[in-house]
Amino acid sequence: MSALRPRVLILQHLSTDGPAFLGQWLSEHGVPFVARNTAAGHEYPETLAGFDAMAVLGGEMSANDPLPSLRQAEVLIREAVARNLPTLGHCLGVQLMARALGAEVRASPAPEVGWQPMQRAAHPLAVDWFGEGDAPCTVFQWHYESFDLPAGATLLASSTACPHQAFGIGPHLAMQFHIEVDAPKIAYWSGEDGEHVELATQLASVQTGQAMRDGVATHLAAHQRMAARIYSRWLSRCES
Repeated sequence: MSALRPRVLILQHLSTDGPAFLGQWLSEHGVPFVARNTAAGHEYPETLAGFDAMAVLGGEMSANDPLPSLRQAEVLIREAVARNLPTLGHCLGVQLMARALGAEVRASPAPEVGWQPMQRAAHPLAVDWFGEGDAPCTVFQWHYESFDLPAGATLLASSTACPHQAFGIGPHLAMQFHIEVDAPKIAYWSGEDGEHVELATQLASVQTGQAMRDGVATHLAAHQRMAARIYSRWLSRCES
């Protein structure tokens, strides 16, 4: 780790799916970070030289799409795992981490969109990342695909709609849900029309845009407290 603070690389796939609360938290804690946004024409670096930690954000594409940027993200994920460089996956990020480590990404048992319940595993690693509690917590979701567990990974969370919600492996955490969201991001996403609009009338695991916006007052504060815990634990795993 650098003498003062870890230096973080953020892999961003879409301009509309930025770091949000993650960037806010890093800035508030004086942690230098670089966000590379391929939608803005940035290229991901060839290696992680000069970085101490990495975060991989979400995106509308499938992890299986033949995009050079996704394959380069997987190269960097494998390098991070080989070097024990703490890495966080958010939504598409978890799918890329699973795929990079040899697991399959496939259609989710059911899509999840909006504020949805998640059950933390009864495992010390889940307690360390997410905190104590046997009751389901509420997280913000937006995914139509899910992942198999890679070899050596520990399942850390599940839900009725999609049993694989998070896994840990070494100093890394991969999450199907969007722990990085803030109110502006939710407002923007929930205002767009898409497949979820019709699905919300059919599935309990998919919310309307209005329900997502209404849930901000109820759920966002606790959601960001969990995010702050996760981000703190993540950077505490940087080697000194």
